[in-house]
Amino acid sequence: MSIARKVRAVEKVYHQLEQEITKFKEQAPLKCLAGCGTCCQKADIEATVLEFLPLAYHYLLEGRATEVLEKLQQESGPTCSLLKLAISGGSSGLCSEYAYRGLICRLFGYAASRDKWGQLQLVTCNKIKEGQAALYAEVQERMKAGLEVPVMGRYYSRLSAIDPELSRKFFPINEAMERALEIVLHYFAYRPKPRRKLRMAG
Repeated sequence: MSIARKVRAVEKVYHQLEQEITKFKEQAPLKCLAGCGTCCQKADIEATVLEFLPLAYHYLLEGRATEVLEKLQQESGPTCSLLKLAISGGSSGLCSEYAYRGLICRLFGYAASRDKWGQLQLVTCNKIKEGQAALYAEVQERMKAGLEVPVMGRYYSRLSAIDPELSRKFFPINEAMERALEIVLHYFAYRPKPRRKLRMAG
């Protein structure tokens, strides 16, 4: 499968997730704090290479892939570089490439995972758990009663169906971006550069 087709397939998964999250939020109106970005500042966020392939492809189309890769290799630390770029630009707490963010960034806050007893638990931050405690507890009860919620494992399985190798291993988030950029640059090193921009899921 070509890089462009993989990107389209990943974006299709993202679009399906956005639709499911929108439906969930209509029934369970938990809200992130505007401009917060606390979860993005964690130093141990991990991601797969495949979920950042759309971002790498986007940089290639902009003619910035090599520049961004070199910057990541030279300057990136444990915190997501996309947030760093946003902070340095004066918009603290915002992602500088929100439309191209990874799957983990899309899932956190509005998706669930199964605990050791097989029960779904909403994966969200302490600010929501504590600041919206009553609503959070209500949502948990409604999930037990059958409220549909995006399940993290299902979406990682969908990525695995696109490319098992690139979705198998988790890396620190900046390393996942680096590897995605390296793959895209290597793929197009001796191929014509694509011209058409793909529609990206919000």
